[in-house]
Amino acid sequence: MLRVLVLAAALAGGSVAPSHALDADKARKAVGDAIEGFVLPGYFDLRVETTRLSEDIARLCAAPSAEALETARWQFSIAVDAWSRIEMVRFGPVTKNNRLERMLYWPDRRSIGLKQVQAILAERDPSAASAGTLVQKSVAVQGLGALEFVLHGTGAELLATAADAYRCAYGKAVAANLEHRATDIESEWKAPEGGFARVWSDPSAGNALYRTPEESLVEVINTLVHGLELIRDVRIDGFLGETAADDRPKLAIFWRSGKTVDSIRRNLDSLHTLFERSDLAALLPADRAWIAQSVAFEFANADRALMHLDGPVDAILADPDGRASLAYARLVTSSLSDLVGARLTAELGLTAGFSSLDGD
Repeated sequence: MLRVLVLAAALAGGSVAPSHALDADKARKAVGDAIEGFVLPGYFDLRVETTRLSEDIARLCAAPSAEALETARWQFSIAVDAWSRIEMVRFGPVTKNNRLERMLYWPDRRSIGLKQVQAILAERDPSAASAGTLVQKSVAVQGLGALEFVLHGTGAELLATAADAYRCAYGKAVAANLEHRATDIESEWKAPEGGFARVWSDPSAGNALYRTPEESLVEVINTLVHGLELIRDVRIDGFLGETAADDRPKLAIFWRSGKTVDSIRRNLDSLHTLFERSDLAALLPADRAWIAQSVAFEFANADRALMHLDGPVDAILADPDGRASLAYARLVTSSLSDLVGARLTAELGLTAGFSSLDGD
């Protein structure tokens, strides 16, 4: 992803200058609050829940049963929630060594990842059943998408018995790698010397990534703007067509486990939490407080639209009211993109950087 641009006086293209100068101390505080109130708790939760997932799948493999399978599936659901609450942070340690893609390879264009997972299960590749050697394979067979197929895909019911020990061993390796990755990411954020929290929160002329408080603050804005774009253009538009006839439920994320809307709702909630915890409203002049109020209002609208949608996405799409709620949530993301990406950034004299969704 290209680095962000910061305009301290006016926006590019000769547009109107911000109504007030951005307070550097408030910008520093916003970044610090984002780290302490959103990023670090999010990665803590991810580490905790992936550790529990790894333990539950290990127990399932050691003593297969219907109850153990149900427990592993339940913990998978909780781990997906934890990931969905922090995955919009798409910079820092998560980008090292392709960790982002190793955590979740998505979108899986042309079902490349699915075919690789299916091939592993069919061929019973021993190197894929060990965490140490699985990490050397394609990123598509190492993350939450691969584990979803293990737990919910064709043949998953055999995990409740001893009939498919290989499938369980592969799932155990995937879960162990998810735990290791989450642990490493959290550690690299928190490290007292050279940790990314310190790098992001302490801009200076000698900082290779963030020279000024404004540059640090733009990372918060980028997370919001690009997160909304990803939710709308990749997650929702990936399966919700212009008409019901155009819907493609089997292209939805986590459709096998019924976690599609759950994950999208938690993605949106995470961005709302980031907006609130960083207290971007405090950076606005009193006569522009309506911008922050409108952002909060629209996030609440999106959550109300999605909160009653549960279960398989194909059933949700088959219900006219459910489908209308998804379409409304998509519309709200566009409103939020305008409020944050245009109005808020203009007031602060900032502009978001190029999105990775736009290509290089």
